[in-house]
Amino acid sequence: MQATVYKSTGSWYVVKTATGETFQARMKGIFKKNEDITSTNPIAVGDFVEIEPDDSDASAKNAMITGIGERRNYIVRSSPHGKNKKHIVAANLDQAVLVCTIKDPRTSLGFIDRFLVTAAAYHIPVILVFNKKDLYRDKEMEKYEEVAALYSSIGYRVMLVSASTSEGVEEVKEALKDKTTLMSGHSGVGKSSLINDLLPGLDLKTTAVSGWSGKGLHTTTFAEMYDLPDGGQLIDTPGVREFGIVDIPKTELSHYFLEMQPYISECQFNNCLHLNEPGCAVKAAVEAGDIDVDRYVSYAAMLDTIQEEQY
Repeated sequence: MQATVYKSTGSWYVVKTATGETFQARMKGIFKKNEDITSTNPIAVGDFVEIEPDDSDASAKNAMITGIGERRNYIVRSSPHGKNKKHIVAANLDQAVLVCTIKDPRTSLGFIDRFLVTAAAYHIPVILVFNKKDLYRDKEMEKYEEVAALYSSIGYRVMLVSASTSEGVEEVKEALKDKTTLMSGHSGVGKSSLINDLLPGLDLKTTAVSGWSGKGLHTTTFAEMYDLPDGGQLIDTPGVREFGIVDIPKTELSHYFLEMQPYISECQFNNCLHLNEPGCAVKAAVEAGDIDVDRYVSYAAMLDTIQEEQY
């Protein structure tokens, strides 16, 4: 019997069949011992699995996961259990939404860029949704316009919403229709409030931003998938403070900065890292103002972290 993984708690999984039947499922021991699986979680939310229902107690709705379907794509982050291990956040995605804020707490451009690079590496389109519009004054609106113009010029879709007043939420609903979407963001950006707007009656727990640190408190512990009322699925993920770059070699990093792609083949050297090499077309584009200098700084900072992790 085929099913989709809707929730993972580490040892148990909630899976749903095409007919809407839900089972509590466990993983067959063989997957735990599989040395080909390099992530800390062999099964992730969004995975298509084969299950065998436990017939000994039909009312309990228990099942065993006996097979994992091939993944169309997935998105990873560095595992909390070890810097060099990876944790699959979710699989088989049509797109991802990164919820950001200009204030309370401010989402750094470095964090946005790391998320965009990770998504690009796995061919997952991203929509940037800036929340808490109701809190923005002239200064924040100016900053938002600047950031929106930057990412729009690269080709990303950017939206401005207020989960607390529901302004702009209809546009987000339309963008999610009939798609499987991963929703992520720093803790405290109002992701749970936005999901409550998108899924009336769900009533996810929301938490205020922690005053002394300006960082949000975690409200989601495990990734979980929900069916959207107008069609499609939304995967809510735990608030992530850091989105480490995993499995991306230094020489490939620039390929995932979409605005650098047209220049890479024009560099003098095939393995150009776009730092100090002569004849670098990417650096020339930065100097000419065709590539934003802040994005280039983000790129150089990421390159540093890859060097530390892999060499």
